[in-house]
Amino acid sequence: MRIAVYIGRKVSETDERIVRLTDALLNGGVEVYSVKKTEDIRSGTDMMLSVGGDGTFLSAAKLVADSALPVAGVNLGRLGFLSENHPEDIAGALISGDYAIENRSLLKAVIESGDEAVDSWPYALNEMTVRRSGSAMLGVDLTLDDVLLPTYWADGLVISTSSGSTAYSLSVGGPIVLPESRVLIVSPIAPHNLNVRPLVVPDSTKMTLRMHSRDGRFEFSADNRVVEVSENTPVTVSLAQFSLRRVRLNKSDFMHALIEKLHWGDDLRNVR
Repeated sequence: MRIAVYIGRKVSETDERIVRLTDALLNGGVEVYSVKKTEDIRSGTDMMLSVGGDGTFLSAAKLVADSALPVAGVNLGRLGFLSENHPEDIAGALISGDYAIENRSLLKAVIESGDEAVDSWPYALNEMTVRRSGSAMLGVDLTLDDVLLPTYWADGLVISTSSGSTAYSLSVGGPIVLPESRVLIVSPIAPHNLNVRPLVVPDSTKMTLRMHSRDGRFEFSADNRVVEVSENTPVTVSLAQFSLRRVRLNKSDFMHALIEKLHWGDDLRNVR
């Protein structure tokens, strides 16, 4: 087995946890090498290890793009829903084959304003967000397929995949969705409409957003990448034609992760 290792910017390769992980893989007969960009990935590589937190995982996902190379997350960060595996757990599981590969949906954005684009990889695993870049409130006109919704008046709008339901979407009041659910989530950020709520739609839905505010400009982000776009620029968000292949250890469980990481049900009455 040949494994590429992508290490987050805030993590040192000399970190004892990384050294022990690398030694365990090498002792198990695995070829291990470091990567920093897509061009570093060698032919015959079986998977990539993302070492850090969920932000690192998102950066690693960009490196593999549509190559179908699976990514396994090693958590040295905080919550870690994408990078859920502890360093001491993953080497043995990979060597013994005690893992599965799941497909995680990606979002694709098309910004219809000449050469303006998110970057060379206009995809997102967690969410795509529009938000105000100045002090004025943002108006977002959202079309779901051919249906125009009433204008959202808010600080912004988050469009999330099921994978991203525990990320930015959750922090603005969106629902928790199991990763295998085939849905997208639309959640306003600090809405000024008292009667708007997060909306769950089929992942086949094509969304077109048009923004307007007194400031005349707004920010658009795809996961951890941000560009500034002009007012009334149409932004189309839809499901990408390919998925990210994510390595999941067989012992991992999303519901248990919710309980452990978000302290779900942390109540004295729930003590058993």
